[in-house]
Amino acid sequence: MTEIEKNGAFICIEGVDGCGKTTQAKILVRNLRRMGFDAVYTTEPSVGQVGKLIRRFVLARQKRVSTALEALLFAADRVDHGHEEVKPLLKLSKIVVCDRYVYSSLAYQGAAGLDLGWIDRINQFALKPNLALFLDVAPEMVIGRLKKKKSVMETVQNLKKVRAVYLKLVQQQRLIALDGNQSIEEVSKSVLKIVLGELEA
Repeated sequence: MTEIEKNGAFICIEGVDGCGKTTQAKILVRNLRRMGFDAVYTTEPSVGQVGKLIRRFVLARQKRVSTALEALLFAADRVDHGHEEVKPLLKLSKIVVCDRYVYSSLAYQGAAGLDLGWIDRINQFALKPNLALFLDVAPEMVIGRLKKKKSVMETVQNLKKVRAVYLKLVQQQRLIALDGNQSIEEVSKSVLKIVLGELEA
């Protein structure tokens, strides 16, 4: 664990919308609590003021805003989220399970053409997680799950590009990939096994 997070653990679950990451993040928190761990669920965009701005100004729009603006807003929310919510929880020795993190910016804004190095630089003040998991599901499958909930970023063509960036991050060992095409129960078992391995290390 890093020096900042030595009293707790920061775990991120990633993937395209509809892959099951929110379900798995919440199941993980419940499973950890049943095992006696003090686990907390959080998400990005956050519930803070910048996060609320993103939900209203970026995600709810029919037309996509500038991808550079998206990336900058998410980076600002990430710093605020980390400072206001995640760090205080880690200092209380809690396990923080985050639904999306910096890898989402790399995947979504990177797929839209932004330089990954630039996205990393504007996120240089973001907390480094102890563990980051990627639930890999075929874009065609998640589009069917999303139906009317799709945001302006959710098309099969775009999600294929997003998945390609995620897989690049897996190759760079920044993410650990899991097969998200399995049943909810099987995926949750795999997630818990990997997380416990990190916590017991």
